[in-house]
Amino acid sequence: MVHALNEIHRTLIRDGCLIDLRPLLDRWPIEVISRNEFREAGRVTDLSEPLADDDAANQAIKEAEQRGWFLREREDTFPFFYYWDTPKEMQTYIDETWDDVIRIEHPVWNDLRSAWATANADARVRLRLKLNMTLLRKQNP
Repeated sequence: MVHALNEIHRTLIRDGCLIDLRPLLDRWPIEVISRNEFREAGRVTDLSEPLADDDAANQAIKEAEQRGWFLREREDTFPFFYYWDTPKEMQTYIDETWDDVIRIEHPVWNDLRSAWATANADARVRLRLKLNMTLLRKQNP
């Protein structure tokens, strides 16, 4: 990954910016929401390999900064939401898209289905991710 950052530094215009935007695994909350209520039904389980990938990316950026390629100008985290109409739709999406990143344990699915079934008619299911955005400015020799 450091090699990729070196190549980005080489090809980026003078004083150009690199934006590192990615979700951070942090046992994302699973929520049932409606116009009148909000309930956390549980949390996802982070898988170890993607956590290791996050650490590797953070270390590579740190090394690129130490080598003087980039200067960290700003860093922020913010929520990003995925919504589904039903727990079943969410389960299908998770199984098809994120099965190598997160897992939702059976008791959490049960709690989610129960919370959704007893919520208001307009209730939806959402997953609250934590996104990290880092602005890195190219440094010129």
